[in-house]
Amino acid sequence: MSLPKTVRLVDVGPRDGLQNESQPIDIADKVRLVDNLSAAGLSHIEVGSFVSPKWVPQMAGSAQVFAAIQRRSGVSYSALTPNMQGLEAALEAGVREVAVFAAASEAFSQRNINCSIAESIERFAPVLETAQQAGVRVRGYISCVLGCPYQGEVSSEQVAIVARELYAMGCFEISLGDTIGTGTPGKTRALIEQVATHIPREQLAGHFHDTYGQALANIYASLLEGVSVFDSSVAGLGGCPYAKGATGNVATEDVVYLLHGLDINTGIDLPLLVQAGARINGVLGRENGSRVARAMLSAGTHT
Repeated sequence: MSLPKTVRLVDVGPRDGLQNESQPIDIADKVRLVDNLSAAGLSHIEVGSFVSPKWVPQMAGSAQVFAAIQRRSGVSYSALTPNMQGLEAALEAGVREVAVFAAASEAFSQRNINCSIAESIERFAPVLETAQQAGVRVRGYISCVLGCPYQGEVSSEQVAIVARELYAMGCFEISLGDTIGTGTPGKTRALIEQVATHIPREQLAGHFHDTYGQALANIYASLLEGVSVFDSSVAGLGGCPYAKGATGNVATEDVVYLLHGLDINTGIDLPLLVQAGARINGVLGRENGSRVARAMLSAGTHT
């Protein structure tokens, strides 16, 4: 299969990235990050999540962030909403796209959201119904598609079952998440082929963590399978708080560099993106997780 001419990146840094930071982050810094990403050409940004601050304290100010960001035409600003309470809060904040999440692993589902896969999907039914009535699009995440920290191997057939359920309920796109980053290109291609028997490839997305250094290789493998949407995080921020050692979302800068090298259009200005990552790293006082950004910053080619 030939490579796609255009790829859409979903930057999850403001949500999946920042939610794992232990230090408090000012609303103004979160707003600036989102605005910097949209200025760099990101057309899809996951701004925050409407969850209990007891579980994810860093996301407590998501409504304030949504109220303060400079919304650009053609940019989708989404939020994670795991239940009806979260959806209602998101609708009140003017969110026009939300996401729900399920796991392909029973063990992970129990540890992460304290219920079975079937129970989690059942909980999403009123969320999707209400969102659709409000004209709000719903994206579906599936975690642990290429391995689970608790049960190990996860069958592609199980992933396909969960994907089919979410798609049938009305999710416009299904993001396949390698939560612990153990996936390899061959397994990635086999997974996509299995899931694509139920869902059109143009409605699949890849969400690869780089824990084992395989994220870019898995993205390339996905491109060969006709997938043209990928989740990434500016400066490689974040990971999964429920998966030990899975601290590596693939960096958006690294993905953009790969795609541009393949003559694939992203609509993203790489130097501006590098600047956005450098700014938030300055706020957090942490090293940049993007190799491309570190190289460009060192060489002075980010301006």
